Amino acid sequence: MPLPAAARRDEKLVRRGFWTKMRRVATRTGFAREAVAAYYCVRDPATPIPVKVVLLSALAYFVLPTDAIPDFVAGLGYTDDMAVLLTAWRAVGPAIKDTHRERADTALSRLVPREDAAGG
Repeated sequence: MPLPAAARRDEKLVRRGFWTKMRRVATRTGFAREAVAAYYCVRDPATPIPVKVVLLSALAYFVLPTDAIPDFVAGLGYTDDMAVLLTAWRAVGPAIKDTHRERADTALSRLVPREDAAGG
């Protein structure tokens, strides 16, 4: 079963911008590990389509350069991103497996020193 059209658009946005944004913000957010785990969950062929749709929507919101609270606003800039991602995780949390989190840890360790990886 293919992704719905809106999810395909979100997927393109996420593929183009996720790692670029994560490189910039990994040490400035408290949710980097879970965001990267969600990314790997979406990429996992075993993940059900409804789960992918939810996570792609949340990850696309994270990637968007403009959102409800601009990311550059000190102290508040990522709170809306975190709220959207947290809502998605609560909806589909069991689908994000330990293997996705392990891949996230590996990816983040390449982006930033282990002790600096936010959320890890």
